[in-house]
Amino acid sequence: MQNIFSLKTICLLFFFVSSFSFAQHEEEKMHLEEIAPEVEGKQGLKEEIKEYINHHLLDSHDFGLYSYVNDAGEHKHIGFPLPVILWDNGLQVFSSSKLHHGEAVAEVNGNYYKLYHGKIYKTDAEGTIHYDEHHHATNVKPLDFSITKNVFTIFLVGLLIFFMFRRMAKSYQKGALPKGMGRLLEPIVLYIRDDIAIPNIGKKHYKRYMSFLLTVFFFIWIINLLGLTPLGVNVTNNIAVTLALALLTYLITTFTANKNYWGHIFWMPGVPWPMKIILAPIELLGTFIKPFSLLIRLYANITAGHIVLMSIIGLMFIFKNWLGSSLSFGLAFVLALLELLVAALQAYIFTMLSALYFGSAVEEHHHGDEHH
Repeated sequence: MQNIFSLKTICLLFFFVSSFSFAQHEEEKMHLEEIAPEVEGKQGLKEEIKEYINHHLLDSHDFGLYSYVNDAGEHKHIGFPLPVILWDNGLQVFSSSKLHHGEAVAEVNGNYYKLYHGKIYKTDAEGTIHYDEHHHATNVKPLDFSITKNVFTIFLVGLLIFFMFRRMAKSYQKGALPKGMGRLLEPIVLYIRDDIAIPNIGKKHYKRYMSFLLTVFFFIWIINLLGLTPLGVNVTNNIAVTLALALLTYLITTFTANKNYWGHIFWMPGVPWPMKIILAPIELLGTFIKPFSLLIRLYANITAGHIVLMSIIGLMFIFKNWLGSSLSFGLAFVLALLELLVAALQAYIFTMLSALYFGSAVEEHHHGDEHH
């Protein structure tokens, strides 16, 4: 009886929603000309949201917290400038406030520079940008060694990790039990040692790699958590950063590998010699593919998460009604909670795979108890 009642209720709701949607559709058709300007406004809003998402994902030469448009229609930015360091016939150092978010031309020692699409070009006093037939800027682009937002965040997180573990180490000098921040860090450190390093590398060699594994785990985790804050920090969705992390894993694996590792790559034992010649370049290529998968996995997952989350938030400004905005907000809230899990999960995966590669590099021909 209860199932029949539920089925009738669902049918009535479906009929009501369908009737409402049909009536709304007819009303929109009758007043198409009246709402045309509003539709154009929505298209402009979509483009503005898309542009904001792209801007949010990119690095910048200043640390912007947020921006707004005042009553006079002026675009105001809240944040602080960062040092711009260029090599253009010598070292040119100045504050990014001179560029004024790309709206002004900076004059330094008789040279003029303009920020255009996130890059600094040499120009004239009027800020002229020259283009080729594909509408690409052809102005001279000096070598840029600036302290950008991502670089500033990397330095900040590096100092934070240093002081956290330094304080934890000092607490161990006073007693066997850690205090304060050490109580939170100790279980994570023990987990990385007992469940990641030792099972994948072995008791004989794991200590050589613990410093790197701990550093890369906490670095990626804290950076990913900062990316979920309104600060607009998105370091791991910069492919140059993930490339540097993966390159470190590759270099450590390559320069600490034993002869068994290289023997399995260039002359695989137990395989007929014609197959060894075929498998050697494939195995060698695999040593490059492994770190490449590390950088792509971290970059793609973090970037996709930011794009989806900000797109859902942008839907609230497009719907402009209580139902659509509420659904968008609820979905964005759930996705933000999921991103907290992804932030730790990506740090764990990168650390686990790095330990796995280190283990294969130092694995001995005759397995000992350390691998069990």
